[in-house]
Amino acid sequence: MAGSVHQTELLLASVLLQLIVMIGAARIGNSLFRRMGQPGAVGEIVAGLTLGPSLFGYLFPQASVALFGATPQPAVTVLSQIGLVLLMFQIGCGFEFGQLGSARLRRATLFVAIPSIAVPFALGFGIGIVSAASLAPGMDRLIYSLFCGIALAITAVPVLGRILVEYRLAGDELGVVAISAAAINDVVGWVLLALISAYATATLTGAHAALSLGALALFMLLLRWPLMPLADRLVARMPVRDGTIPPNLLAVLLCLAFVLAICTFRLGIFAIFGGFAAGLLFHRHRALAEAWQRQVGGFVLVFFLPIFFTFTGLRTNLLGLTVADIGWLFVVVVAAIGGKILPVYLAARASGYAPRPALTLGALMNTRALMELIVLNIGRELGFLPPTMFTMLVVMAVVTTLMTGPLLRLLLPRAHLADRTRVDA
Repeated sequence: MAGSVHQTELLLASVLLQLIVMIGAARIGNSLFRRMGQPGAVGEIVAGLTLGPSLFGYLFPQASVALFGATPQPAVTVLSQIGLVLLMFQIGCGFEFGQLGSARLRRATLFVAIPSIAVPFALGFGIGIVSAASLAPGMDRLIYSLFCGIALAITAVPVLGRILVEYRLAGDELGVVAISAAAINDVVGWVLLALISAYATATLTGAHAALSLGALALFMLLLRWPLMPLADRLVARMPVRDGTIPPNLLAVLLCLAFVLAICTFRLGIFAIFGGFAAGLLFHRHRALAEAWQRQVGGFVLVFFLPIFFTFTGLRTNLLGLTVADIGWLFVVVVAAIGGKILPVYLAARASGYAPRPALTLGALMNTRALMELIVLNIGRELGFLPPTMFTMLVVMAVVTTLMTGPLLRLLLPRAHLADRTRVDA
């Protein structure tokens, strides 16, 4: 018994030390990048990367192994996944689809959303097909290429929302179109990712794949009809008062997110989809979403998210890229940037926006960050993204997000803020 208690205490001390390093590094990175005019989340991502083999693990390999082990400990891995379930609930709950008041804005949003998904997905899929022989030998070529397509197609709604607030675009027409198009982008992206994950984890026989996809479709129907009205009744019976979620309702929300996470896991896709689905059930209740952000959201971002970023950083080795890999990295980054900005610009121009507002929309939709890392880790967990491509796509996520701030500072002063949504005569 004494030995068991001692082992538990040793494990606890090890995990606590890791948490101290992760949370401290994330806060330092957040503060530094905010001072440089970048989103704090990007600083947290970079901090996570520096703790991995790209810097700390390379300079101090023995200390890195002593601190994090040769592989992430199960306790840290589980904490990162619980954090993602809660974060995905928060993202789903915070989605706003009702901002589009006019038919013109709805049309512009669809014009922007469709090519912002289709074009980068096609480019990523093409890169996957061409690079499979050299970068993913022995892997299923189709699934590898599909994951590459999703990786290029995603847009990061949470970070984009913070950028819109920082640049005072949240209530502006450009901001409404951008966040709404990004929300559509992410919903479609998550559905595609769920389908691909279900297909990838099946035995790849037609019958098994059809059964998995059918079960997923049934799950989505159950969300829409029995569960969404039930969610409305829950909020009506236990309403948010004075900006606070009642403890009983908070307990129900947590249990519901975890139950749906188990359901999506049993469906053959990742548990975090369950958290996202649970959040979508409550997206119409703005008071609840805002109260969750105040009560739970801050803790999720400060405690759980750095664990996930470090978990990603420990799997990313920038120094492991060869000279030949640098060429592929260039192709991936250029395709990701061009595949977002150019089609969004053309779609916005076709919707009647002037050149600079259209380019601003393209820059906003190019933001990837956190959502990209979630997609990449899913592909890596399933074994359909090799370490080299995983690293390239992590670099792409950081680069495309870092670009957004400087591009906006360049474009917005010249876009004549009072006139930046002017349509061409």
